[in-house]
Order: sequence, then C-alpha cells, then structure tokens
Amino acid sequence: MAINTKNIKTKTVGTASAEQRPVDVYFDKYAESHQNSTNKLIHWICVPLIVFSLFGLFWAIPFPYLKFLGRYNGFINWASFLIGFSIYFYYKLSPVLSYLMLFIMFGFSYGIIQLEIWQKAGGPAMWQVCLVIFVLSWVGQFIGHKIEGKKPSFLDDLKFLLIGPIWLLHFILKKLSIRY
Repeated sequence: MAINTKNIKTKTVGTASAEQRPVDVYFDKYAESHQNSTNKLIHWICVPLIVFSLFGLFWAIPFPYLKFLGRYNGFINWASFLIGFSIYFYYKLSPVLSYLMLFIMFGFSYGIIQLEIWQKAGGPAMWQVCLVIFVLSWVGQFIGHKIEGKKPSFLDDLKFLLIGPIWLLHFILKKLSIRY
C-alpha cells in the first residue's frame, strides 16, 4: 500500500483547516507502527546504526577509476550516489531535514574513514564491521516490531526505509522548537 502524497490530507486546527505537508503524512503513517516505547527506543538506536552501516556497505563497493577526476579519485564512490539520492528525496519533503541529514552523513563519512584506517592498521575489513552492525541493527528493529505487534512500515512502502531517520530527527527539532 503506497502513500499518495499528491492527495494531501487536510487537518482541522481549531476552527481553521490547514493542509498537511507530505512529510507530515509520511510521519503520521510511520508513527502508526511505532507507538510502543520499547520499540521507539530500539529505533532510536537501530535506525542510525542501519543508516551508518548501509552507507559503509555502499562505500565499500569498488568504484571504477575515472581519469577525469584526477587527484579526486577516491572522493567519489557508490555511497556518494546514495547520499545524493537520499538528500534529494529529503529536500523534496523538507529542506531543513535534508540539510541535517547531509550534516549527519558527513559525520558518518568520518566514521567510515576511521573504520578504513583501523582496517589498514590490521583491524577487520570496514565492510565486515558494517555488515555486522547492519545485521544486528536489523534484527533489533524486527524485535522492536515484534514487541509493537505491528509489521514494519517499509513492508507497505519502501520509501519508509528513508523516512525512519528523518522521523527521528523531527522529534529533536520539535524539542528544540525548530520548524522543519
């Protein structure tokens, strides 16, 4: 069941009726399967870890050497395309949330580079660390949904894989009274 954001719902606020933005439609739908406090706590831990690990797994896919990039080869990889796609998707929903996610992705980039440094120093391969994080976090999410008693939202619409991270961010922004 896909959400059609073209037919935006209206929400009654006091005596006035205000249009509900597509991002809020997604958040409302996502929240339906995230009511249990334990499930929410699990999501606060697992969603960022899943995003980080997916980012690392895409980063680890060998990227071809492109001569025209010159000395900038290595700065572009498959994760760059993942960032570009997701930030564009977020920007269409909320510029503020997209900027925050881009900032978070810079932080994740630093983390991935640190894993690569650890790998070069004799540690485990970066992709293996990310795979372990991904599997454990994914299992955690499913445990949370088992506790919740509702299936994950992404089973209805794959866009909800992208909604989870900004759904968490919107709570932080609300707490800080920042309009998204």
